[in-house]
Amino acid sequence: MTGSVDREFKSITDEISQTGHITEAGLKYILVCPGADNEEYLFATARNVTERYFGRGIYLRGLIEFTNYCRNNCYYCGIRHGNGNAERYRLTEGEILSACDIGESIGFRTFVLQGGEDPYFTDDRICHIVSEIKKKHPSCAVTLSIGEKSYDSYRRFFMAGADRYLLRHETANSDHYGKLHPESMSAENRQKCLFDLKKIGFQVGCGIMVGTPHQTMEHIYEDIVFMQELKPHMIGIGPFIAHRDTPFSDEESGSVGMTLRFLAVLRLLFPKALLPATTALGTADAQGREKGILAGANVLMPNLSPVNVRGKYLLYDGKICTGDEAAECNACLRKRIENIGYHVVDSRGDHPDFEKGGCSR
Repeated sequence: MTGSVDREFKSITDEISQTGHITEAGLKYILVCPGADNEEYLFATARNVTERYFGRGIYLRGLIEFTNYCRNNCYYCGIRHGNGNAERYRLTEGEILSACDIGESIGFRTFVLQGGEDPYFTDDRICHIVSEIKKKHPSCAVTLSIGEKSYDSYRRFFMAGADRYLLRHETANSDHYGKLHPESMSAENRQKCLFDLKKIGFQVGCGIMVGTPHQTMEHIYEDIVFMQELKPHMIGIGPFIAHRDTPFSDEESGSVGMTLRFLAVLRLLFPKALLPATTALGTADAQGREKGILAGANVLMPNLSPVNVRGKYLLYDGKICTGDEAAECNACLRKRIENIGYHVVDSRGDHPDFEKGGCSR
């Protein structure tokens, strides 16, 4: 196969794999140079790196979308505060705990509590929910994805038992960030939050959407530079998909092909990172999650939320798996993973460095 791979493409791919570095020109070449053989060489190289650290095991995270209220007005997001068409909901503590009970019974060892920045869920409420989950499910990890908070709030969540925190930085470029968010938000504060989380001891996840309005190749390279400074444990990327009730409703979706190539590049740059094949990838392409795994991803995040609210947590249009029961979705995903030669690992799936050293509270 290598005989039909573009020589420069192969050279850049091999250099990334061997050195963990990439130039801006090299990134552009990898992302835009056409050719199925080129693409497969990149993906195969990324798979080899993934298997070196994780074998062919895929980790599942049970996603619980517990509130779609949000104080922010991000221009791309379907649950933005200004969307009067959104049907709002909040799960009760009992509903959240019930979702965790179901999740552990069908093999999940990580629960991801995701929601908008909802003032109703105060630090006290979040801490109580986290501590109750940890009491009932002591062998499971709890991940929070609830936006920008103060250092003290993050510290409280950590002391309550939260293990991980997901906060997509969206873009490392301040000007680009300003084109995606209202003036009340800033790239600088988003990045500060991520470094605060890292300092406290969380396993930290950042990430971007590929193909957001106004995004350039230079912006994507800046994202890499930022991530190399942050050294995240998790990186979530997916294609931009527009929501009809946002200012970006008429914008084109991001490229699945470019998303997959960037995913593979990230695997080469961050060999130990936990990289999800995101729901957005599966929404944009019916085989998107499988393609993500074959490009170097090793995490899937099926939905544990009650079925009656799944269709209300719509960050973008067309989201998949809004009607499946948790057990049904879990069985389907496991079969699909097996069909491409991989298998689910029923463990917390911590970053390898945390498995060795852990962290103290």
